[in-house]
Amino acid sequence: MNTLWRTGGFLTNSHSPKKFRSRRKKIVFGPTQPPDCLVVFDSERKSSVILEAHRLQVPIVSLVDSNMPIEYYNKITYPIPCNSSVQFVYLFCNLITKTFMLQQKKSGADSVEIETRCVGVFGAHQVFDVLIE
Repeated sequence: MNTLWRTGGFLTNSHSPKKFRSRRKKIVFGPTQPPDCLVVFDSERKSSVILEAHRLQVPIVSLVDSNMPIEYYNKITYPIPCNSSVQFVYLFCNLITKTFMLQQKKSGADSVEIETRCVGVFGAHQVFDVLIE
């Protein structure tokens, strides 16, 4: 075997598994360009996502605990120190969603444009899908 199999990441090489899965359908899903910003809620478990975004120079907003390793903490552009309670994560999701909706009203954009901006949100895409639709 002279080729190396690499699994797709969140941002880098993300087209490979989707292309492989949709070979019969001839459809390739996934973002065509890196997101403008990445929001990470559980930064301890999502360290590979943080490394990928840092490698691609995508700004990272992350909720961080005090027990996070310093090498990952230094890669986060906008760390927000907090506890990871459900109430705070819900409040944070609502604030981000309301910001998107206000921006949508100001610019007159349709919901499709807002959804493509939400591709960079990791861990809360179900919340955005429900609140935006």
